[in-house]
Amino acid sequence: MTTRFSFTLAATDGLARTGRIDMMRGSIQTPAFMPVGTAATVKAMKPESVRATGADIILGNTYHLMLRPGAERVARLGGLHTFMNWDRPILTDSGGYQVMSLSDLRKLTEEGVEFRSHIDGSKHMLTPERSMEIQRLLGSDIVMAFDECPRADQPRDEIAKSMELSMRWAKRSRDGFDAGGEHVVRSALFGIQQGALDEELRKRSADALTDIGFDGYAVGGLAVGEGQEAMFATLDFAPEQLPTDRPRYLMGVGKPDDLVGAVERGIDMFDCVLPTRSGRNGQAFTWNGPINLKNARFAEETGPLDDRCTCPTCATYSCAYLHHLQKSGEILGAMLVTEHNLSFYQQLMQAMRTAITAGAFANFAAQFRHDYLKGG
Repeated sequence: MTTRFSFTLAATDGLARTGRIDMMRGSIQTPAFMPVGTAATVKAMKPESVRATGADIILGNTYHLMLRPGAERVARLGGLHTFMNWDRPILTDSGGYQVMSLSDLRKLTEEGVEFRSHIDGSKHMLTPERSMEIQRLLGSDIVMAFDECPRADQPRDEIAKSMELSMRWAKRSRDGFDAGGEHVVRSALFGIQQGALDEELRKRSADALTDIGFDGYAVGGLAVGEGQEAMFATLDFAPEQLPTDRPRYLMGVGKPDDLVGAVERGIDMFDCVLPTRSGRNGQAFTWNGPINLKNARFAEETGPLDDRCTCPTCATYSCAYLHHLQKSGEILGAMLVTEHNLSFYQQLMQAMRTAITAGAFANFAAQFRHDYLKGG
């Protein structure tokens, strides 16, 4: 495959869309869910097992890889794909989320963000230009612009100032990316819309990003504590403010019913730690809602986690055995439930793609919510 980046819409049903992103390292079917491999690993999974779930692309994190093992070291070792044995596309977060989540360890200026490492307290400066450099050293396929993610409960004028700073950083990210030489011809750059829950600020952000020009656009600043109702209310207007001919990526989302509701509103790409984190803690996602395998009612349950799931965990192991592994703290328990959760998420994405193609997404979404929320 020789295409640097292209996005083709195959079908729409209402605002829901299905299509394909083509890149040099492979195609990505949309709507797409990206398993999170923050530190060059999807926790409790081998890369080939992640691919077997149906994942076309995974996510890595600039901030964490910058600190350990270091972007320059990863580059010397052949780049992130070689380092972790994943030969398909990788999207790297810019590090901007840590501007918010590690706010007690940072100093924010126009130039960028000075961090104190959460590992050893050492100082690091992360700017739009340095973020682009790190992602280039890692060999990222989809590079995210550097931004600040404000809390939704901040005063409006503070959210506006933050959004405007992010737009200035977006332009610097664009310039830094374009100066990347050889990396530019095989990678894509996504801008990130900010503005919290405010429609007018979101529109200003979308217009600024469109003027700069990006391969794709992310809806940032959601799934940070505002709740599903407020998130959906924002998604009722935010995606439509972005170009229709480019993929739209909702960052850090989410629960299965979040994904269905967001696809309903025009979102094409997602990432979230939930399926892997939950897998390590004994929570499994099923078509009939989430279940906690540590509950005593599963101690003698001989059936699978989900009789509609086609993953190896459901085909091979009983709930009783998975309950035992979780109660015993065995590593295999985390591995098997994580494998199931990631498989379920990919099966859900495929089901949505099929329903959109058939013009039956509204019926699919209604049936999904009936089964999933009733069970949960």
